[in-house]
Amino acid sequence: MKKLNTSPISGMQELLPEEQAIFNNIKNKIAEVYHQHGYIDIETPTIERTEILLAKAGGDTEKQIYKVVKTAESADEADQALRFDHTVPLARYIVEHENNLNFPFKVSQIGLSFRGERAQKGRFREFYQCDIDVIGRNSLPIAYDTDVLATLISAYNSFNLKTPIVARINNRKIITGLLNFLNLQEKSNDIYNIIDHSEKVPIEKTESAFAEIGLTEDEIKKLLAFINLHGERSFVIRNLGNLNVTDQTFLDGVAELDQTMYLLESTGLKSNISADMKIVRGLDYYTGIVFEFFLPEYREIGSIGGGGRYDNLASHFTEQNFPGVGGSIGLSRLFYILNEYNLLPKDNAKILNYAIIPISENEYDFAFKLADKINRNNHSATIVLTDKKLGDKLTYAAKLAENGIVIGESEVSTNNLKVKNFTTGETSDFNLDA
Repeated sequence: MKKLNTSPISGMQELLPEEQAIFNNIKNKIAEVYHQHGYIDIETPTIERTEILLAKAGGDTEKQIYKVVKTAESADEADQALRFDHTVPLARYIVEHENNLNFPFKVSQIGLSFRGERAQKGRFREFYQCDIDVIGRNSLPIAYDTDVLATLISAYNSFNLKTPIVARINNRKIITGLLNFLNLQEKSNDIYNIIDHSEKVPIEKTESAFAEIGLTEDEIKKLLAFINLHGERSFVIRNLGNLNVTDQTFLDGVAELDQTMYLLESTGLKSNISADMKIVRGLDYYTGIVFEFFLPEYREIGSIGGGGRYDNLASHFTEQNFPGVGGSIGLSRLFYILNEYNLLPKDNAKILNYAIIPISENEYDFAFKLADKINRNNHSATIVLTDKKLGDKLTYAAKLAENGIVIGESEVSTNNLKVKNFTTGETSDFNLDA
């Protein structure tokens, strides 16, 4: 018999049960926070028409999408592919269902996306994304930028990281207005790209990159002073004003950044935010607030989430205007990184609430009735049905559940049950309401 390769395909994340339990716990907490903040969950199909996915995409996307092989039955249908993010499917969804949606539409999407890029450590070809967006029809108040950011910060904070999360926030109008003021609009894409990579290289390399696209020493000096601005709202806003830039787009961007950060501070999130002119985001459809999430004590990790505002979500599918703001937590990458750096609390690693351990087959009927009672009270339970010694059964049960309940003749006759907490070793009377 030929031995087959049973390892996962490169770029696919596969977890052991204990790891999966922690992963699911994080995913569920994110979903709960999204719901608590008023975001309505939807699911778009994993498979979309290829022309839909590529309508808004650029760069290497066409090379990275996973195309679906047609069957004999689907030979006449349009070319199809797996979604590479939630944004393009959301745009199609909005256009398709706009008459049945309430705008502003606050929406969450949690599910798998697929990209056939080169697999790297901590970056996957199949990965979970946890997105939220607020979509308006024709207009969308700037205060929704705060709503999205506050929700995402709350989601990160919900699973008790051992180190605080910080959102580094900017506004694309600020850099756009500055380049208008300096008459550098024609070189904006090159400048955005250099700024976007500036944190990963020495400052000398950033200077030379600016020089290579033809900027003067004075222009380079001004841009370097600009991108090095970061810190608390009041400090950054004051120093942006000191640049004496008169371009209206610049002034609008500064005002929007000030308002967004002020509202976040008012919500008690001052320690979780920082204004930062290096954050420009690589995707060209962002037009206002942009942000990325970092763990300041582990800067080498890089961004673990981000998003921003866009003028028109569905411009490739309709002439109607749907402005929006959104953000995403890349859960697969986030989990891998936090696990690698031992930043996740391990107190939620047990998969089940209870393990019921009947001593013999005589106690099976009682054990099944007890499991049903536990289930009906919204707790999880497994029954250990092996014929091994009691000690071996307890060892097995302790690997799966938080608590164990041994069932013998005495427990059946008296209904006096004891529960053992496998973590603390403490034993107490069994009470589902406790």
